[in-house]
Amino acid sequence: MNRWLPLVAKIPEDMTTVEQAEKIVLAQLTDYGTEAVPFEKALGRVLAEDIRADRDLPPFNRVTMDGIAISFKAAEEGINTFHIKATQAAGDEPIGIEDNDLCIEIMTGASLHPSLDTIIRYEDLEIRNQLAALTIHAVKKGQNIHFKGKDKHTGDVVAAANQKVTPAIISLAASVGKATLAVKKLPRVVIISSGDELVDVTDTPTTYQIRRSNNYTIKAALTNHGLHADMLHISDNPDITREQIATCLQNYDVILLSGGISMGKFDYIPKALEALQVDKLFHKVSQRPGKPFWFGRHNNGALVFAFPGNPVATFMCLHRYFLLWSNATLGLTAKAPVYAVLARDFSFQPQLQYFLQVKLNFNNQGQLMATPIEGNGSGDFANLADTDAFMELPLERNDFEKGEVYQVWTF
Repeated sequence: MNRWLPLVAKIPEDMTTVEQAEKIVLAQLTDYGTEAVPFEKALGRVLAEDIRADRDLPPFNRVTMDGIAISFKAAEEGINTFHIKATQAAGDEPIGIEDNDLCIEIMTGASLHPSLDTIIRYEDLEIRNQLAALTIHAVKKGQNIHFKGKDKHTGDVVAAANQKVTPAIISLAASVGKATLAVKKLPRVVIISSGDELVDVTDTPTTYQIRRSNNYTIKAALTNHGLHADMLHISDNPDITREQIATCLQNYDVILLSGGISMGKFDYIPKALEALQVDKLFHKVSQRPGKPFWFGRHNNGALVFAFPGNPVATFMCLHRYFLLWSNATLGLTAKAPVYAVLARDFSFQPQLQYFLQVKLNFNNQGQLMATPIEGNGSGDFANLADTDAFMELPLERNDFEKGEVYQVWTF
């Protein structure tokens, strides 16, 4: 068989493809409305309105160099020595001249009087006894001036809606007097971990227990994306599982579950979700890691992302599905996909879409290279600290060669 011919992927009937799962997740976008927040507290939030200039920017002809201000007519007349009439600092009322042989000693940021139109830098002057003599021959009209309205006019958009508020946008809001900003309301999120084998971070685990980490990993990733989340742990008890999830369905917009969704005898979550009338939209995705991923919607609109308990699977599903949904539901303009070049050959045999952990770097040709960092399965979370992204390898292939290009999901 020609190894370059694409294989026909044989997906079990009860399994969803990655592409199908993404479409199903993105079909559940919800508008949570908007709210007004003080501009200085809006960092990381998503703008729900355009920010417009309340006046021209800059609002006056602004000096950009320390020196003297003259009328260009003086240069045309051959005048190269000027009497300093006055000194003007930034914030002072503009001072004008009556004769072309006069100048104003002026500072960066000052507002220029209409009688002046050219700035000569101190570096190009010799000043003695209130006389400023030019030490250069060429003078250009309008040099060293940032003219009124050059950047924006009154009413122009300085920052468009549907983008995250950055320090630069905070600066723009302050500059145009926008003390409060309309931002998208964030979904109320709770992270639920489950399992009697998990103990708190401060506890000393027995030889058959481990400390909880997935919930903190998820919370940290959400915080990094401007999202807040509460945390809850449920023990392996079917009644408690059902009661706790029922409460969360009434108090949160999104439930992020970690663990308890596979086929084990003590995996009570799928049955609890079914009993609580959460409509299962899919369960099991043709991918590794994260094959047991479960996704559903309650009739009140609450969404449930139930990730496998293995740390790498949880981390991958969070970035590949939930954060994709979160950005879309908050109206963020979709970013172009990121692609990288596979730095060495890699093989993966199961007929599943594989998310390969990779380390990213640029080579001397400016190409983004992805070096595979192979771990010991979806439970090997230590590798996450040494990698930058998951490279999504297509379902139709088993062997992947150095130099091939695939999409990466950075974290």
